[in-house]
Amino acid sequence: MSFQLEELLRGAGTLDELVQQLVGIEKEARQVQDGLEPFLYDSYQSGVKAINAVAESRKELGRVRQELVEVSASVRASHRDYVEAEARNAKPHALGVDQYGFSGAQGLLALGRDMTEEGYNRVIPDGYEAVDVVRPLLEMPLLAALRPRTVSIEKVDESSEEIEPSMAESLRRLERLHARNDGEIEVIRFDNNGAASWMVLIPGTQPQSASTNPFDPLGVGEALGYDSEKVIPAVGQALREAGAAAGEPVVAVGHSQGGIHAMNLGKNKEFLEEFDLKYVLTAGAPVGGITAEPGITSLHLEHEQDWVPGTDGHLNADTKDRVTVTLTNEVKAPEGEDPGIGPGHGQENYAAGVELVAASHSESLAASTAVFAGVVGAGGMAKATRFKLERAPLPAQAPAIRPPGPRTVQDARLDTQNKVKP
Repeated sequence: MSFQLEELLRGAGTLDELVQQLVGIEKEARQVQDGLEPFLYDSYQSGVKAINAVAESRKELGRVRQELVEVSASVRASHRDYVEAEARNAKPHALGVDQYGFSGAQGLLALGRDMTEEGYNRVIPDGYEAVDVVRPLLEMPLLAALRPRTVSIEKVDESSEEIEPSMAESLRRLERLHARNDGEIEVIRFDNNGAASWMVLIPGTQPQSASTNPFDPLGVGEALGYDSEKVIPAVGQALREAGAAAGEPVVAVGHSQGGIHAMNLGKNKEFLEEFDLKYVLTAGAPVGGITAEPGITSLHLEHEQDWVPGTDGHLNADTKDRVTVTLTNEVKAPEGEDPGIGPGHGQENYAAGVELVAASHSESLAASTAVFAGVVGAGGMAKATRFKLERAPLPAQAPAIRPPGPRTVQDARLDTQNKVKP
């Protein structure tokens, strides 16, 4: 298909506008017809012909208008049928986990490593929404410790260096940032023809980190269940402390969990009121359920062997501003190396893939990469600032205070023991 489904809705909208224009012309024709009636007696024969001609024209306008209404309805029905067909193809009900022949915890891990995003989407029930599962779970009283907590920032390092403003280099810098495993993000200031533009690098899940690291496994819950409500203010503060001014253009890049936070920036009204988020690049991130505000371009990199992007149960929307690239090359972990959650999820894998994207002549990809390049510019000396994000510790538990009530035999025994001196 050489068009995107949103084009159907755009076409239907254009037809609706034409219908409204015809309604206005019909009203004008009626006014002309009414205006001719007083002159009917001046020349009855020609007056009748004129009035009839206008009436026939108005009738023909009405017929065309009704046909356009029917065409518009048919276009919208086609859009609905295409969407439903794609949803059925993505989640055939006949396919279940048992078909993979796995059982037990090790089997589930193997299932995850070997499953594609499409396969993962198929085993998730229809109607599944990550936020509808994650948030109610974390709102349970016993899980209060897992809910989002305030995130503070601290500047760690600042340097001026030559930085290649490419998508591939951005993902490789992000990989080095992730390896630090301490909750750091990086803010880069580019000089784009004398004007400042900014890039924010947000790492993926850092499982071996301290519990105060907002990018630990609990961070996935905040990203999916709470729209990154504590991380986003910290990202905004980091931009301000790095020197970003209100209204300056920003690119956000994120891998895995970091990709969810990056996409959430695109729908956070407070962040968008201050900064002009132009572009979001994600790699291996489950962001199908997140819709950025209009005018924000996004590119999503996924891999056939990476099941993580499918964990939200959604296929990414395909629009003029939003493009998804699925890599299909076979990847394997080096001999003797732990594949983790799967070699397809590795950032170098995605960095190599996005180099192919940048070289592609596909109209959709060329348009998307042009937006990225237009924000970051041609490169040269840039200022890179690293900030450490830290989640507030859990509040200290106050000792339980027993409400006043009847004394027990045990209370009396304790009182007696306390009165006996050693």
